[in-house]
Amino acid sequence: MTAPMPVVFASGQLLTPAAWAPQARALADRPLVFADNRSDETIAGMAERLITAAPARFDLVAHAMGGFVAFEVMRRAPQRVRRLVLLATLAPADSPAQTARREGYLRLVEAGRFAEVVEERLPILLHPDRRANEALIGTVRAMAAETGAEAFLRQQRAIMSRPDARPGLSAIARPTLLVMGRQDGIVTQAHQDEILAAIPGARLEVVEDCGHLSTLERPQAVNALLAGFLAA
Repeated sequence: MTAPMPVVFASGQLLTPAAWAPQARALADRPLVFADNRSDETIAGMAERLITAAPARFDLVAHAMGGFVAFEVMRRAPQRVRRLVLLATLAPADSPAQTARREGYLRLVEAGRFAEVVEERLPILLHPDRRANEALIGTVRAMAAETGAEAFLRQQRAIMSRPDARPGLSAIARPTLLVMGRQDGIVTQAHQDEILAAIPGARLEVVEDCGHLSTLERPQAVNALLAGFLAA
């Protein structure tokens, strides 16, 4: 009997393995690895740490900033990845306006105002109808608190300095699934179309009634997509 393929989860900024709790339960028959997204201040460093910690061969499931790490993993060790899932991510480097906004976050955190940054980000992470969902908001705040201000600064610096991933997309020769929440406040349909057009054979699934945190907002829909794609 063939052993189940391990799954490596790469999380987004200010997110922890708790962001994958519904998926971890659904994939409990597989070996699961949660990549460390807090210890490095470059995407390359995060990717190298993931590659070192991962099994010899694995399915890679990445969300948001984790997608930036996934692109780097596919450049460095494509033979290690069997299937790739990219949730709520994008390929270009930051625009000047995005960099300026992130520099503002850095200044706030360095001034001891990390909690303000977390609260400012909450509305863009969730579907408008879930911005009063105290259980969900509590989970997001708890993940941010667990990440902490220093790790957030490292994540910001990594995101700000990340390379444009678009030139390497056409070299990704693994089955690839893109997942986007219809009401995502960060990534757009155009971002998904760009990746979809560049990665050979990639497929896009849009989750309705969903913002940026699809794994927690619409876990059943995400679980169904993962189950079908990873078992194919």
